[in-house]
Amino acid sequence: MFLEPLQYLLGAFSGSLVGFTLGLFGGGGSILAVPLMVYVVGVPVAHVAIGTSAFAVAANAASNLIAHARKGNVIWRCALMYTAAGILGAFVGSSIGKAIDGDKLLFLFAILMLVVGVLMFRGRGNPGIPGATCNREKAPKVLGYGALTGAFSGFFGIGGGFLIVPGLVASTGMPILNAIGSSLVAVTAFGLTTALSYAFSGLVDWPLAAVFIGGGVLGGLIGARVAGVLANRKGALNTAFAGLIIVVAIYMAIRTATAFA
Repeated sequence: MFLEPLQYLLGAFSGSLVGFTLGLFGGGGSILAVPLMVYVVGVPVAHVAIGTSAFAVAANAASNLIAHARKGNVIWRCALMYTAAGILGAFVGSSIGKAIDGDKLLFLFAILMLVVGVLMFRGRGNPGIPGATCNREKAPKVLGYGALTGAFSGFFGIGGGFLIVPGLVASTGMPILNAIGSSLVAVTAFGLTTALSYAFSGLVDWPLAAVFIGGGVLGGLIGARVAGVLANRKGALNTAFAGLIIVVAIYMAIRTATAFA
């Protein structure tokens, strides 16, 4: 696929926005990555935009994971359990997603985002349980949420952080800042699983992915700092996260509504 030099510059700019969002919310990067690839960079094939963004988001998530881990925001046992359950689901979901029309996939993605955004907004005042862990009692719930999130992640070609964060909160009761940090383990794994599936089908633009990742590294460092500040304000991070999801979901739904016409 051939893109103009300006499109690669827009890719780097878009990557910085995605990196910032990943550092700030843990999730949300993949929400922005796909529409940015399609509507800002101008990638003409929806499946290429999905495959390329999956790889870029995975790489940016890995970079942001380091920053959150250093701050002690990652609960590793929960993160690894959730991730392990979701990898198989991501592979199966991505295999199915490639067979669906690109515009229809984006429209369904927007509807899913809208539902999750509303649920997150309703629970914005929940501070979580400090020191929450994944014991035997919680394990079935954590594994179940992980598997389901992985399937959605692979189907829509996303890192899935905007699903993983509320999934971790619901299954463990952990505070949102810990869920954000822990979610980046799963975002990285799910994104790579999905990207590999798309890459085998020739649906990843590697040069675009490279500049997207480069822009995302800087944005992620800034986002992680801002997340630490907002986390001290009750409900602020949850509200901002939910608001971002809802706004982008409405925009994407409007742009792709004709897919089912």
